Amino acid sequence: MSVPLLRPFTPADLPAVLALIDEDRLPGQPRATPELFAEASKGSTEADGHWWGAYEAPEVQVAVGSGGRVVGAVACARRTEDGTGLIPWLHCREDAAVADTLLAHAAVVLPSAGPVDAFPFATALTQGLEGLPAGHRPVTHAALERAGYAGERLWRYMRADLPRPGLPRAEGVRVGPAPDRGAAQRLEVVRDGRPVAEAVIGHPVQGIGVLWWIEVEEAVRGHGLGRALLGSALDALGGLGATQAVLYVDDDEPPGGERDRTAANRLYASAGFAEVDHVWSYALRDATARP
Repeated sequence: MSVPLLRPFTPADLPAVLALIDEDRLPGQPRATPELFAEASKGSTEADGHWWGAYEAPEVQVAVGSGGRVVGAVACARRTEDGTGLIPWLHCREDAAVADTLLAHAAVVLPSAGPVDAFPFATALTQGLEGLPAGHRPVTHAALERAGYAGERLWRYMRADLPRPGLPRAEGVRVGPAPDRGAAQRLEVVRDGRPVAEAVIGHPVQGIGVLWWIEVEEAVRGHGLGRALLGSALDALGGLGATQAVLYVDDDEPPGGERDRTAANRLYASAGFAEVDHVWSYALRDATARP
């Protein structure tokens, strides 16, 4: 297609932009709604609110093709403290010309010589999906690399249907709020009056719940407690109305390292979670690398 024209987002563009976002939606991710878009436009989200608080509200531009059709959209923001640039999201129907045009716009409005981060954390439009799912969006991934961004693989994204009746359940679970996670809940397994394992779950959105993490003290590992706590956490998500669960594993370190996630990956796979994609974030640090 020919190079699209750019203009600021207007409320009349909302249905077209929501459709763009939904075309990139992964299994286990909510449909884009006006309410979620409004939260993302304010620069807020339950999962990563502490990151968003350092930035101005994003400005959204749309790419318009022939006949005035919206074919892409990008959000750009600046960090209040030092002006570091941010591209929290970009959608282009995986059209290379549109992706290049949107990134060229970002290069103009964001710092010309300063750093820019792209897809570094989640927005309200996702269930904690921190980064770009590069496997499902290879054109956007390639466009970022052409624009001089260095990519880093962050998380393995996995999904499962609920309930999972074949899992054991933990005894002595105490449930309470999880600090700094909005409506999230913390499940603690208590032994001899003290917690020895915990899981944190997010409140479901459109029937999709997030398992943020599970942690078991080293001294009590190897006896099935992690698997039982996983069963209890998924039960709790189901009790909150979830029919699907998603989770993220930071398995970028090779086996044997300090953050070796081999055992975690094995646990989740045996519990019925399937890999959807790996998510990446990107950084532009060297001004000379820019086209």
